Amino acid sequence: MAKFTSPAEIFVAMPGGFISERAAGMNAVIQFDLTGEGGGKWYTTIANQQLQVAEGATTSPTMTLTMAASDYVAMTNGELNAMTAFMQGKIKVAGDMQLALKMQNLFARPE
Repeated sequence: MAKFTSPAEIFVAMPGGFISERAAGMNAVIQFDLTGEGGGKWYTTIANQQLQVAEGATTSPTMTLTMAASDYVAMTNGELNAMTAFMQGKIKVAGDMQLALKMQNLFARPE
């Protein structure tokens, strides 16, 4: 899988990289608010070990992740460590913090 160049690419490819068995028992809606060039709003719904992705904002997310679009691309590509980014204030999480930690293991990384 090639490296991503934009958040839009990531969200289109997201269902294909979803590792459903790792989402057993999860029921969550995750809002992504990505700022700066190429940014936008997307949300994912995880239920019954399935993932749905939609563009826009949802009314009551389980968790909201806010960060610069360029940092999100770098993190998804494995070029930016999520924990380091969080500690540096590059990632803001509102809602279920445990869900933010689980997200890292739900998707295959590009090579």
